[in-house]
Amino acid sequence: MSSVKIECIASEGYRIGESPVWDERESALLCVDITGRKVCRWSSLTKQVQAIAVDAPVSSVALRKSGDYVITLGTRFAALKWKEQLVTTITHVDKDKPNNRFNDGKVDPAGRYFAGTMAEEIRPAVLERRQGSLYTLFSDLSVVKHFDQVDISNGLDWSLDHKTFFYIDSLSYSVDAFDYELQTGKIGNRRSIYKLEKEESIPDGMCIDTEGKLWVACYDGGRVIRLDPETGRRLQTVKLPVDKTTSCCFGGKDYSEMYVTSASDGMDKDWLSRQPQAGGVFKITGLGVKGVPPYPFAG
Repeated sequence: MSSVKIECIASEGYRIGESPVWDERESALLCVDITGRKVCRWSSLTKQVQAIAVDAPVSSVALRKSGDYVITLGTRFAALKWKEQLVTTITHVDKDKPNNRFNDGKVDPAGRYFAGTMAEEIRPAVLERRQGSLYTLFSDLSVVKHFDQVDISNGLDWSLDHKTFFYIDSLSYSVDAFDYELQTGKIGNRRSIYKLEKEESIPDGMCIDTEGKLWVACYDGGRVIRLDPETGRRLQTVKLPVDKTTSCCFGGKDYSEMYVTSASDGMDKDWLSRQPQAGGVFKITGLGVKGVPPYPFAG
C-alpha cells in the first residue's frame, strides 16, 4: 500500500457538509452545507471556496449536461446557474409532508437524478422515522417514487456494469443492493450486503472505485471504509481527524484523490475544541485506487 495522506483543504466549519462532486470542467470540488443553506465550490487551482446562499436546506448537488448544476433544495429538485447565482424550481415532492426535506442524491449512468427524503432532524440522527421516500428525476423532468418508509435516505451509487444500485438508509446500519435496469431506471430485489459494526457507527454518503469496491463515510465513526459488495467484507478503514464524516467522492486530474465532507452540527464547545477541523473538507491521497467520474443529469 502506498502511504495514505489526509489534509484539510477547506476549513469552512460547515454545519452539515455533504454531497462532494468533482467538476472536471472547473477543476473544482462541489459540495453543500445542508443546514448552512449554501452550495460551495472549492477550486483546486486557486484553493479558494466560493459559496451561493439558497433559501432552504440544500442536500445534494449534481452536474448538468447542458452546463451548470442541479440541486435538491428543501423538497424540490431545482436548477442552479452558478454565475447568475440563480435557482429555479424544477418540481416538488412530498407535498403532504411539510416537515420533510431531501437528503443525499446522485445521478445514475443514464443521466437520471436519484434522491431521497427524510423528516427534519430534531438533533443529529434524531427524527420522526419512516417519513422519507426515494425518488428519481428523469431527463424529461418527470418524477418517479420508488418506495417510502425511509428513515434517512443516504448514500447511493451504481456498480461498474450498471446492473446493481447501492443504497443506504442510515438508521438501518446497512448498505443495501438492488437489481437495476439501466434502460428504465427501475430497481428491485433489495438485499443487505454489509451491516455496520458498532465503532463504524452510522453509514452516510458513498462512492464506488474503478475496482468496483464501495467507499462509505461513517457519520460519528470518523472514518471511511472500503467494502467488497460481492463478499460483504470490509477491506480497508481510513480514519479522519473529525468524528462526523458525511460523504466521499473521487476527484482530481485522474480521479485518484478522495474528497471527504464533514459536519459540526450537534457538537458542543468542548468537542469542537478537540476537533477544530469539524465541518471541514478533506483530501485523501495515496489510496492506490481511482474513482469513477460523476454522471451529469441529462435533463
